[in-house]
Amino acid sequence: MVEAQSWTTRRMSNPRFDAAPQTVVDIPETPPHSSASSTGKSFSLSSPTTVSPAILTAAIIAAWFGSNIGVLLLNKYLLFYYGFRYPIFLTMTHMLSCAAYSSAVINIAGVVPRQHILSRRQFLKILSLSAIFCLSVVCGNTSLRYIPVSFNQAIGATTPFFTAVFSFLITCKTESTEVYLALLPVVSGIVLASNSEPSFHLFGFLICVASTAGRALKSVVQGIILTSESEKLHSMNLLLYMAPMAACILLPFTLYIEGNVLRILIEKARTDPLIIFLLAGNATVAYLVNLTNFLVTKHTSALTLQVLGNGKAAVAAGVSVLIFRNPVTVMGIAGFGVTIMGVVLYSEARKRSKLLNQK
Repeated sequence: MVEAQSWTTRRMSNPRFDAAPQTVVDIPETPPHSSASSTGKSFSLSSPTTVSPAILTAAIIAAWFGSNIGVLLLNKYLLFYYGFRYPIFLTMTHMLSCAAYSSAVINIAGVVPRQHILSRRQFLKILSLSAIFCLSVVCGNTSLRYIPVSFNQAIGATTPFFTAVFSFLITCKTESTEVYLALLPVVSGIVLASNSEPSFHLFGFLICVASTAGRALKSVVQGIILTSESEKLHSMNLLLYMAPMAACILLPFTLYIEGNVLRILIEKARTDPLIIFLLAGNATVAYLVNLTNFLVTKHTSALTLQVLGNGKAAVAAGVSVLIFRNPVTVMGIAGFGVTIMGVVLYSEARKRSKLLNQK
């Protein structure tokens, strides 16, 4: 049944400009380029410019950090401090934004060649990924109503653990002993952080864990169902198809659970037009997360993106504490640090394991 909700703006409780969640949008891995028809556009984000490559790369990395942390802070601000209690609708705006911007970037700007869905079977595979995608992002956004961004990021750092679990359960794929040992600090760190988290909320914790597990599940499932070279899609093309599918999946849920959101949004916009700019800006930044993810990989490497991802969690947690002033403890910081250390060890262990397997 429709949840009756009231809009209680609480901006005055935090005089700083605040903002929000993770989840945001989980970025599909970039598979190898498959043969696809070109749009015929000559424009490219990597076309020659007068800017030196080093400055361009630094700017792209800065934009990556800004968009990833910005969407977290904006989501937190909207869902908790501003009083916009509609995470499903917020996620749907993200999906619609990604669909619109992806279409413009691919079909008009021609940043990457357009790839097409070739069969009903491939369509159903992408649809299943979209459903997992929705679960992960909605849970991540919802969790920010109950737990701080710093704790959200600490939980999100455990993604490698869930990836290893799902890989074993679904594909029976095993890793080396060194890889599994590296996961111990990943888990023990979050246990330590949870036990000492001043703002711990059980529902927020569980739904954030669900978001993290969903992100890992999507990564594993994507590697299984899009194995054929003819079915593999570039990450930007995959987002082009997944985003509108995800929006269609979310629409009935937001109407059923948050049925009064449009009426409340219109009424609020009449007295406070800022909400329109916040939602539009938030949705745009959500797409920039995906675009900068692609650009970082293109101008550096996938490994660089992975390293940046490890650092982003710590930076986002620190920035959120400075802005939102949520209480933290020494044990909580130590637990987060142990988790991040475990993630780094896990990445290094997997890299060595792959090199040994190639010999």
